[in-house]
Amino acid sequence: MRDPDAPRLPSSPGFWRSPLRGPWFTSVLGLVLLVGVTVLFVTGLVSYAAYNPGLSPVNDKTPDKGVLGFYLFAWPTDPHWLYRLNQGVHVTLGITLIPVLLAKLWSVVPRLFALPPARSLAHALERISLLLLVGGALFQFVTGVLDVQLDYVFPGSFYPLHFYGAWVFFAAFVAHVLLRMPTALRTLRHPREEGNDLVSPRPAEPTASRRGALWFVGGGSLLLFATTAGQNFDGPLRRTALLAPHGGGDPGSGPNGFQINKTAAYAGIDAAETGEDAWRLTVTGRTGTVRLSRDELLRLPLYSAALPIACVEGWSTSDQWWRGVRLRDLAALVGYGADPPDVFVGSLQRSGAFREAALRANQVADPRSLLALYVNGEELSLDHGHPARIIVPAAPGVLNTKWVARMTFGDL
Repeated sequence: MRDPDAPRLPSSPGFWRSPLRGPWFTSVLGLVLLVGVTVLFVTGLVSYAAYNPGLSPVNDKTPDKGVLGFYLFAWPTDPHWLYRLNQGVHVTLGITLIPVLLAKLWSVVPRLFALPPARSLAHALERISLLLLVGGALFQFVTGVLDVQLDYVFPGSFYPLHFYGAWVFFAAFVAHVLLRMPTALRTLRHPREEGNDLVSPRPAEPTASRRGALWFVGGGSLLLFATTAGQNFDGPLRRTALLAPHGGGDPGSGPNGFQINKTAAYAGIDAAETGEDAWRLTVTGRTGTVRLSRDELLRLPLYSAALPIACVEGWSTSDQWWRGVRLRDLAALVGYGADPPDVFVGSLQRSGAFREAALRANQVADPRSLLALYVNGEELSLDHGHPARIIVPAAPGVLNTKWVARMTFGDL
């Protein structure tokens, strides 16, 4: 039966009775999140830069971004696994930190209800940063997990929501760290429980130690890591990624047997329009326009490159062996020699995000950047972009346009 003398309001100090709450427990979780969230934010900015957002509006889904839309460099093509590593770390670490985040929120929940709302200016700033931090953290992690699961149930596009949400969350995070870090470090060096607002004045009987609780949180994080990280690898290890859509699913066998995001049916691609009689590649540049059939492309010099596919959701494949026409050779057909420009690429896909994409001049110039016609020794399947697709080292998967119909070279 409930104790008749127990406080009934969450704002009462004795309402929260767990003996596990305390400054040491909260400080340890906070330091883990300090490192983890910083890595998430940096890898998120790097992922944003990989889209080359200043190149063309088609690549940038964050309208009216203002000063927040900066990026530090033109996205490189070396090492070719750069985006695969960055996005694998970003997504896998984000999911792994979920138990730590939930435990941290649980550990400080009494402060969310504490009265009065503000005892001083510093306390008011801390409370505001805490509210923004909690709301921002939940928003970022929830939208990130939904995107990884391909559940696009957002009230808008994932890209601007996650982008703007990241800035709000990280600003609150930095403010909170500046306000609480000195206290957290003192607590870890000299643990003290007396007089702390997280310690219940009426603690219940303990059922676990604080160190045991930390082991429990760590075990949850390890379990999420083990059931997510495999989506970055091929073979049996991918089947361990039970929480990732591109983990355990069977992509089939043969040269085209590797993961994809969009099937031809999903993208509305009619097989008839990709046939030899119907499909033509339109290439436009300084000297005009040429139209090439697949047979005419095959008569051009063909080159090979071993490159992975890596997507924003965190999944990737190992290197696949692509063969096709170099992008810089296509640029040469329309008047560009040793110094090819940017290119705008359009797909047969008529609707949906990233049916068009832009690539920087350094990506066009790289000898491994191809209009691929074959993969692993066989013609591309329709789902993998037949009759032709873009493959560029270190580029996000959505910029490796499938079912290419037109390419326009020039400064964008």
